[in-house]
Amino acid sequence: MDKKIKVTIWNEYRHEKTNEKVRSIYPQGMHMAIADGLGDEFDISTATLDLPEHGLTEELLNETDVLIWWGHKAHEEVNDNVVERVYQRVLEGMGLIILHSGHFSKIFKKLMGTSCDLKWRRAGEKERIWVVSPSHPIVKGIDTFIELKEEEMYGEHFDIPEPDELVLISWFEGGEVFRSGCCYKRGLGKIFYFRPGDEAYPTYYHDGVRTILRNGVRWASYEGGTHPTYGNVPTPLEPIKKG
Repeated sequence: MDKKIKVTIWNEYRHEKTNEKVRSIYPQGMHMAIADGLGDEFDISTATLDLPEHGLTEELLNETDVLIWWGHKAHEEVNDNVVERVYQRVLEGMGLIILHSGHFSKIFKKLMGTSCDLKWRRAGEKERIWVVSPSHPIVKGIDTFIELKEEEMYGEHFDIPEPDELVLISWFEGGEVFRSGCCYKRGLGKIFYFRPGDEAYPTYYHDGVRTILRNGVRWASYEGGTHPTYGNVPTPLEPIKKG
C-alpha cells in the first residue's frame, strides 16, 4: 500500500470562538470542515494559532508533506520564528496551500516578496470560479466552472508575482474578476493559492471546492528525487589538467 500523504491543516481558529454566525456554520472550526472534505485518503493533523508554537512544531512540520493555511484577523500574532520554520520547510519540498485571506499571512508575503494586497467587498454575492487551465491536475473532475451562491469579493489588482501557472479565475456578481487559483514553486516546494473561503459562508462544504482542495494536496506533495547539495566541491569528478 502506498504511504498516505501527510497533511497539516492550520487554522487561526478565532472567528469560530467569537462570532456566533461563524460558529453556527463551522461548529468544530473551519479546519475540521476542511479535514472532513479531504476524506480518508490522507493522514491529517490539525493545528491552531493559540497552541504552543501555533501547533507548528519542528517535529510536526518535518513530518508534513502538505500544509494548508487559513488565517484572517491575527496575521501579526504569528511568531516570526514559526514563519521562518514553515518557509524553510517549503524550500525543502513541503507543499503549501494558502486559502482566502491567507494572502495577507506573513508566510505568503515572505514567499511572494510583494504586498499581496487586493480589493474586497463583503456583500454575499455570487462567485463563479472558471477553469482556465483544464488539463491541470488541480482541476481534475471539475467542469467549466464551479459556482458559489454567496462569497466575499476579491478584485484585481492582486499584488502578487506572475503565477507560474494560473488555473482558476473568479467572476463576481458585482462585476469584478480575480486570479483565484495560482501556482508557484519556491525551492523544492509547490505553493497553491486558492481564493474562496470567507468564514461567513459555508464554502468549505461545497463539493467543487472540496474536490479542488483534494487535488491541490496531491499536486503540492513532494514527489521525491534527490535533494540538491550546495557549497564547496574540493574533489572534482574528473581529473583537472593543469597547464
